[in-house]
Amino acid sequence: MAAPPSHVIAQSAAIGAYEGTLREILHALKYDGRRSVAPRLSRLMARVGDSLLADADIAVPVPLNWRRLHQRGFNQAADLARGLGVPVMNALRRVRRTRPQVELPAAERHSNVADAFATVRSRRAHLRGKMVVLVDDVATTGATLDACASVLRAAGARDVRALTAARVATPRPPRLPA
Repeated sequence: MAAPPSHVIAQSAAIGAYEGTLREILHALKYDGRRSVAPRLSRLMARVGDSLLADADIAVPVPLNWRRLHQRGFNQAADLARGLGVPVMNALRRVRRTRPQVELPAAERHSNVADAFATVRSRRAHLRGKMVVLVDDVATTGATLDACASVLRAAGARDVRALTAARVATPRPPRLPA
C-alpha cells in the first residue's frame, strides 16, 4: 500500500490499512506485548517495501519517550526494523514528552510532535549522505514521520523514506453532484 510522499519523505509504504486483522495484530504487539508477531510483520513490511529498502543504508526506528519505553519494556518500531534486512541505527531520540498522537485530532498532531525529536549526537556523522528508511508501526496523519524525517534530513541524510506496518486510510470527501 503506497502513500503519497510528504515534503520530507521521498517515498512511503505500508502493509495495508489500519483496520481488521492487521489492527488487531498491531494492538497485540504494542499493547499486549506480543513481540513474537514482530518478525512476521517485518517480513511482510520488507516484501511490500522492497523498492524502499533496495538501496537503503540504514533503518531508523521512531523512538518512544523514555517513560513509555520503560512502561512498555520495548519499542515496537525497533522490533519491526530489526527484521527488514537493513542495518538498524537508533539515530533519533525524543527530546520532549508529547501526548499520544492517538488521543489528538488530525489538526493537532503536527504541532504535538514539532521539535519533539533530535538526533543522537554520536550518530550524526553516520547519517550524512545516507539513504534512510524510517520505521514505525502505524502512520496516521504522517506527523510523527515528518517530524523525524526533518531531523534526519537536517543531520545530512541524503534521502528519507518511510515504512510502516499499517496506514490509516483517510476517507475521501464525498463528491458533490454536478
